[in-house]
Amino acid sequence: MSETVDFKPGLEGVVAVETEIAEPDREGGALRYRGVDIEELVGRVPYEKVWGLLVDQSLEPGMPEPEPYEPSQLTGSAPADAQAELARLSGVWGLGKLHEISDEQARDDLARLSAQVMAIVARSARVADGEREPVPDDVVSGGSTAAERFLLRWRGEADPAHARAIDTYWICTAEHGLNASTFTARIAASTGADAGAAMSAAVGTLSGPLHGGAPAHVIPMIDEVSEVGDAERYVADLLDRGDRIMGFGHRVYRAEDPRARLLRRTAEELGSSRVETAKALEEAALAELQRRHPERVLATNVEYWAAVVLDVAHIPAKLTPAMFACARVAGWSAHVLEQKQAARLIRPSARYVGPGARSLDSL
Repeated sequence: MSETVDFKPGLEGVVAVETEIAEPDREGGALRYRGVDIEELVGRVPYEKVWGLLVDQSLEPGMPEPEPYEPSQLTGSAPADAQAELARLSGVWGLGKLHEISDEQARDDLARLSAQVMAIVARSARVADGEREPVPDDVVSGGSTAAERFLLRWRGEADPAHARAIDTYWICTAEHGLNASTFTARIAASTGADAGAAMSAAVGTLSGPLHGGAPAHVIPMIDEVSEVGDAERYVADLLDRGDRIMGFGHRVYRAEDPRARLLRRTAEELGSSRVETAKALEEAALAELQRRHPERVLATNVEYWAAVVLDVAHIPAKLTPAMFACARVAGWSAHVLEQKQAARLIRPSARYVGPGARSLDSL
């Protein structure tokens, strides 16, 4: 590769892989999974079938139910528990290295791991609530979808509105191209590591605040607007202080984030108590951002209305990254398989910009 290739901080805009998995339409405000618009998926098929679309290119059989497994020692910190257990499962299940197993075996490993993430996060959330004893299997099996069984495994009951909120969120965030966690999963997969290692590495990226946890910051903002009673003044004051309005602007879309549109509709249909205030804040934010930055498109992104929808299901802020992990296992699995098939180590270059040659005595 030529030494004259331009350096892009954060690799922004650099094409690192070619993929057939998802297509975010930058200008049209659409998101398609294997060519199917997510507008057609939400409300028509449950998340576990969308997993099948992304991974198998078919709704059937979809993601399986988690098999019996007892986590070693859950802490109640769901992202950390998921990361640790995924790494542990590599050994417990004796998962093969990706470069040594067939595509079919890799797919099955990823399916088992994806399903287990759902169970681990639900169990961890239950521990965080002070409940150490798991919900009996016969209660959990009463759920008809992955979202219902997740709630049953966590709370012992599954409110239909809560299940719909979670299912919609999971579908909308199941896949979105080469973001930080997905790139991490592909890098691990490119080394030939096993599927558990690749998935664990992906979950590890969610411990940082810049990927997967933004919805946790939206609800406090909406509640502050409710207290102030003046969305326009709140937005102006926030921006005047140099603070950021969470949930607006996106690196990919130049039109409205299609996921925000679907989640807004879901919040309205589920009767969220925060919808009206959220709409007022959204309108004020969009107007003020346009006034201050007419050269940029700063539309509502997925995190804003995801926060409202997850709030309908009473998801605590600290659980948001783990809920994102539950959703993104579909995308991670599809990308790990695609990288396996590419059979190429991901190894970008680094440009040295440090001191020139010097002696030890000069230090």
